Amino acid sequence: MQVTVLGGGGVWPEAGGACGGFLVEHDGFRLLIDPGFAVVPRLLQVVGAGEVDAVYVTHGHPDHCADLNPLLRARAMDGRRAPALPVYAPDGALDAVLALDRPGLLACEVRPVADRMRIGPFLAEARMLPHSLPNAGIRLAAGGEVIAYTGDSGPCADVVELARDADLFIAEATFLDVVPEGARDVLSSARDAGRQCALAGAGRLLLTHLQPGTDPAAAIAVARQEFDGDIAVASSRSL
Repeated sequence: MQVTVLGGGGVWPEAGGACGGFLVEHDGFRLLIDPGFAVVPRLLQVVGAGEVDAVYVTHGHPDHCADLNPLLRARAMDGRRAPALPVYAPDGALDAVLALDRPGLLACEVRPVADRMRIGPFLAEARMLPHSLPNAGIRLAAGGEVIAYTGDSGPCADVVELARDADLFIAEATFLDVVPEGARDVLSSARDAGRQCALAGAGRLLLTHLQPGTDPAAAIAVARQEFDGDIAVASSRSL
């Protein structure tokens, strides 16, 4: 599997950046995960809008799905008549973003998230994780490799199981160390991500959804206190 990181910010995109979004490719199939703010301009530097085969959205916060609108607009209005795009998401997660345009304009086939499903060549496993909206983390297996991604989630045993023995664990790390009271059950820190990666026995850790203004090196340093494997912060590049 090839993973292209299209962005790694959380909440809102910093100047010149994008919120977390990931293009996962295998056997010519392209799956876009979480098209949040400013992800589509980065995507279009890599592939055309009509070349995306499916989209997976973990939850309905706009920093994870807002750019589904420009993606669908590009597919509908560039004259090439791309087919309806399969989009997997929890119930109701896409209601707001799909309501931005008149009914029928955007060719989108919304599909439910299931515990186990096939998305192109990927065997996908979804797991509901604790967040302020229904959030479905995803585990993808193909070609003998496994990638796990949390979306946004508080720390819990289900996150560890999602990432169990994964080759790459992409983990939300909004905060460096201490998560503010009131958010501790629904968001994580770099320390949480490192700890859960170690418990899961995952091979590599990619921190994503850092709060704007967070020093990436500081996030890596905190996560490394819990996990001694390869750690990076999500930024635009291929893995």
